[in-house]
Amino acid sequence: MPPLLSDAPGPHGRSDARRNRERLLSAAREAFASGDGAVPLEALARRAGVGIGTLYRHFPTREALVDAVYASELDEVTTTATKLLRRHPADVAMRAWMDRYAQFMSAKRGMLDTLRPGWAAGTIATPDTRARITEVVSTFLDAGAEQGLLRDDIPVDDVTTALAGVFLATTALGHPDKVGPLLDLLMAGLRPEPGKRARTTRTGARPEFT
Repeated sequence: MPPLLSDAPGPHGRSDARRNRERLLSAAREAFASGDGAVPLEALARRAGVGIGTLYRHFPTREALVDAVYASELDEVTTTATKLLRRHPADVAMRAWMDRYAQFMSAKRGMLDTLRPGWAAGTIATPDTRARITEVVSTFLDAGAEQGLLRDDIPVDDVTTALAGVFLATTALGHPDKVGPLLDLLMAGLRPEPGKRARTTRTGARPEFT
């Protein structure tokens, strides 16, 4: 276990506080992704190498911690798309992003018991998750159409729905090992037929969000 860090005032205290917060978010993210959504806060503090008092200074309630982890994960999974597109062709980048999205969904499942009541009660802000994920999917599809690597005739909302369906189905059936093959199958359906090249602009309808 890493040495305990403090949040004492002063320049070093402020940098320690930032590190402590990141350690807590990382420890919670790992616990939730492994399915340990009910892990005690004391155990999370130990995993992060901080005292329970430090945890409560950053996150006064379990809801606050879960909300912060969810927001951090959603930000990460949406910003990763741009980085991948800089390094890879659109189809390769999109498939790699799907794996990162799978990690997000795994962590989300571990948080749902806390998130759902908070969303219903209004104590946790309801995130615009679907709109943000759909925007990312649209970015990949547009880049793929321009590069001739992805079809241009599939509505982006259909792809988002199919992507969510992969995780809903594998969770309901208890077959997490099927996630990868099903994502490969989805990607195969997004690629143009052999010998055909996608047009440089997509014609699939995009949903409007209000």
